Amino acid sequence: MLAEALSDASPDLMRSLLQTMINALLSADADAVVGAEWGKPSADRVAQRNG
Repeated sequence: MLAEALSDASPDLMRSLLQTMINALLSADADAVVGAEWGKPSADRVAQRNG
């Protein structure tokens, strides 16, 4: 059922889902490196995020 729905889905939908997933993974990785979430002040922060 899921495979059928995905095969019928628009390529733009798939691209958008993939982009969202990749951005979430990259953001989580950057949060781990910096020591704090984006936009959140933290005494444990070891770097800063730009962009």
